[in-house]
Amino acid sequence: MKIVFASSEAAPFVKTGGLGDVAQALPKALSEYKGNEMLVFLPYYLCIKNNRFFNIEKEGEFNVQLSWRSLYVGLWRLKSRKRKLRIYFIDNEQYFNREKIYGYLDDGERFAFFSKAILESLTYLGERPDVIHCNDWQTALLPVLLHSFYSDTLGQAKTMFTIHNIEYQGWANPSFLSDVLGLGCGYEDIFSYNGSVNFMKGAILCSNCVTTVSKTYANEIRHPYFAHGLSSVINEHSFKLCGIINGIDMAENDPSSDPHLPQNYSADNFSEKKPICKSHLQKTCGLPVKSDVALIGIVSRLVEHKGLELICEAIDEIMRRNVQLVILGTGDERYEAMLKKAADRYTDKISVNLCFSQTMAPKVYAGCDMFLMPSKSEPCGLSQLFSMHYGAVPIVHETGGLRDTVIPFDCTTEQGLGFTFQSFTKEDMLDALSRALDVYQNKKETWKKAVYNCMSADFSWDIPAKKYMELYEKLIKNA
Repeated sequence: MKIVFASSEAAPFVKTGGLGDVAQALPKALSEYKGNEMLVFLPYYLCIKNNRFFNIEKEGEFNVQLSWRSLYVGLWRLKSRKRKLRIYFIDNEQYFNREKIYGYLDDGERFAFFSKAILESLTYLGERPDVIHCNDWQTALLPVLLHSFYSDTLGQAKTMFTIHNIEYQGWANPSFLSDVLGLGCGYEDIFSYNGSVNFMKGAILCSNCVTTVSKTYANEIRHPYFAHGLSSVINEHSFKLCGIINGIDMAENDPSSDPHLPQNYSADNFSEKKPICKSHLQKTCGLPVKSDVALIGIVSRLVEHKGLELICEAIDEIMRRNVQLVILGTGDERYEAMLKKAADRYTDKISVNLCFSQTMAPKVYAGCDMFLMPSKSEPCGLSQLFSMHYGAVPIVHETGGLRDTVIPFDCTTEQGLGFTFQSFTKEDMLDALSRALDVYQNKKETWKKAVYNCMSADFSWDIPAKKYMELYEKLIKNA
C-alpha cells in the first residue's frame, strides 16, 4: 500500500507540539508493515534549510497554479536508503523562508500552496498513492483540491483527515475560494461557516474518513462545548468519524538509554536509580535537594485549555503541602507572569522555566515523582505518556485522551496508572493531588507499584498503527 502523509511539521525536522511527534512516529511505524510505502511531505522551512544535520538533496522543480498565480515549487528529499519511508520537502521562499512556521497573516495562502504543491509533486514523481492522510487545518484543503484538480491523475486515492485539535480550524475571507484556491461558487456550501471559509469543515465534508486522536475526544467533539462551532458538522458526518489514541516512540524516549539523563534506569531498578535524576533536577532548577519532598512536574504550553487557570488559582494551596514544583514551557503572558510571581514567593519550592527544551523535558519527566496535567480539554496528550514511561505518576483531569490513557490507580488492587479527577475545579484537582500525596508519603511500596505500572505499560505505536492500517484497508476495499 502506498500512503502519503501530509503534515505541517514532523520531528526531528520541525516541531511545535504533539503533531510533530505523531508525524515522525506514525509514518515510521506504518512503513514497517510488509508492502507499505510511506511518502511524508513537509514544508521546507528556513529552520530546516539552515540545519546542517539534515542531508537533503533536490529532487526537481516545477510550477503550480494557485488561482491566477503561477508559483515555483522546489521539491527536495531527505537522503536515505529507506525506500519504504521517503521524506519530501516543498520549497518556496516566498512562503517558507521565514523565522516562524506559523503566525502570519497569509498562513491560509501558505498552506493552500503547500497542499496543492503536494498533489503536483505526486504527479511530477509519477506516484499513484492508495491513501492520502492529511493532518489538521494546514492540510485540510488537500481533499477538495484533489477532487477538483487532480481527479484524472490521482482520483483513485482515498483521503483521511485527522483532527489533532479542533480548536484550530483554518479561517479565511469568502474571496479566498476564488482568489486563492481558484474554485467556483459551487464550493461555497462546502467551506462556508459563519460567513467565512472554514478549512476544517471542508476536510470533514470531503474526506473519505475522519479520525481524531482518542476515542473520548471523538465523542466530545460532537458536543458544542468541545467542538468550537463545528458540532453540527461533526454530527452530520459522524458515520465516518473514528478515534485512535496516539502512541509514543518508546525506543527514542527510553529512560534506560536516554542520553539526556544523568542516570539511566528501567522499570526493574527505578527505585535505586531514579532518585539520582530527582536530585539532579532539583540542583539544576535551584531547589533544595530533598528526597522526602514530592517533586511535581509540568511540561506544557502555558495556555487556558491546558488547565493553567486551575494551577494558578490553587498555587498557594499546593505550596502548603510538602512538595516542590518544576514547570517547563511557554505560553500566554498572563500565565507566565502569574507563575513567575509564585516562584518569587516560593523560591525554595517552585522553579519556573519559560522555555521549551527537548533536552530539558526528559529530565523533568525522569526527575519528578508526579506529573500534573489538569487540562480543560485534551484531544490525546503525549506528555502524560512520556511522564508515565519515565516513571512520573500522572495527576490528570478526565478528559479526551487523558481519560483514555490514564487508568485510575486503585490502592487496594494496586492496578491502574495515575490519579484522576472528573470535575474541572480547583477542589477536585487538589483532591486528586492529596490522594497521590497520601500514597507517596504513607504507602511507599504501593507507590512503587504505581510507578512500576506506569513504566511497564505499552504506549508504543504498534496498536495505533494497526488500527490505522485497518482503516486504510477498509477505505480501499470500499472503493
